[in-house]
Amino acid sequence: MSRGEEILGVCWDTFQKKMCLEGFFLKQKLKEYKPSEIHCIQYVGDNPNVNVTKLADAFAMTTGGVTKLTKKLIEKNLLSAYKSPDNKKEIYFTLTAKGMEIYQTHHALDIQFHQRDKEIFDNITDETYEAILNFFGVYSKHLDEELKKAGIDIHSSVINKL
Repeated sequence: MSRGEEILGVCWDTFQKKMCLEGFFLKQKLKEYKPSEIHCIQYVGDNPNVNVTKLADAFAMTTGGVTKLTKKLIEKNLLSAYKSPDNKKEIYFTLTAKGMEIYQTHHALDIQFHQRDKEIFDNITDETYEAILNFFGVYSKHLDEELKKAGIDIHSSVINKL
């Protein structure tokens, strides 16, 4: 196994464990909602005056896909749609009281996850911390260049269809 395969294998394994563990607790607390619904609620809660275009960009989805998702959340009384007095054409979204409850539950879980892992990250030496950030910064730039060479826009909906 090459060094690259070994490093990326450990990263992938770690990421899968983290997602599995966090997904387990998210499903326990928010079992009646799909991950896409929870992420949309979180994004709307974190970003005031969000519209379909902003959501589509954030989630690398088509505007049609976002419209379908937001319509479902409005039907579940988790989001409400409104028009700004400044822009009567554009539709914006905000959380309802029920949506805010889900947002707060998700936020509380995020804090728990952060606290769970805090000791590990707090005990990393400055040298190790800088080395990890440096490596992933270099690797990320390398992948950016490869994406550019291939003519791939990471934010386009094409990625979702791979």
